[in-house]
Amino acid sequence: MSRIKILLVDDQLLFRKGLRALLETEEDMEVVTEASNGQDALGKVKAYHPDVVLMDIHMPVCDGIEGTRLIKAEHPEVKVVILTVSDEDDDLFEAIKAGAEGYLLKNLRPEELTQMLRSVMANEAPISPAIASKLLGEFRRQPRQGSAQPSGPELTAREREVLQLVAEGLSNAEIGLKLCVVEGTVKNHLHNLLEKLHLQNRVQAAAYGIRSGMVTLPSRE
Repeated sequence: MSRIKILLVDDQLLFRKGLRALLETEEDMEVVTEASNGQDALGKVKAYHPDVVLMDIHMPVCDGIEGTRLIKAEHPEVKVVILTVSDEDDDLFEAIKAGAEGYLLKNLRPEELTQMLRSVMANEAPISPAIASKLLGEFRRQPRQGSAQPSGPELTAREREVLQLVAEGLSNAEIGLKLCVVEGTVKNHLHNLLEKLHLQNRVQAAAYGIRSGMVTLPSRE
């Protein structure tokens, strides 16, 4: 069985060691090394070739947002998941813009973290309702670009359906069930719409869809 190779990036040594001990109880996961800031993480990515980087945000020398940008610029194939105590909107939106595939808070349950890591590796990092709500709230405060897609390649009707369901937080398997197509077809549609929109991942796609008006989400009280 192939293991998920993980790089832990956090300036708190005690937290890193505790998280490492937790993750290494999973048979399909291996923490290959650790780093204390974003710049250090870039060097470790080059040396150890992890599949996933679990990245804190607020760190000295080079924070997690800049670290994510650096890693994604040189190693776009590496998945970066933010793991932080910060639920500030600015941190969330900057992390998404930097290319992070996920954004998690440190108060989540251990089983939620490990499942999220497996989902990320399967390119199925669903957006939680809380994150979708934050995205919707932010883009409602910004000038909308109208209901039509901005200039550029047009999405097909099916690609728009997939984009809507991605923004609602559904996984590829769930989207397939809803649209009555196989999961592989959903993956193809998602790949095509990301290519057309010049985006890196499904979180950015959801943000784009909400901002452009192609996606609508209900308000959360």
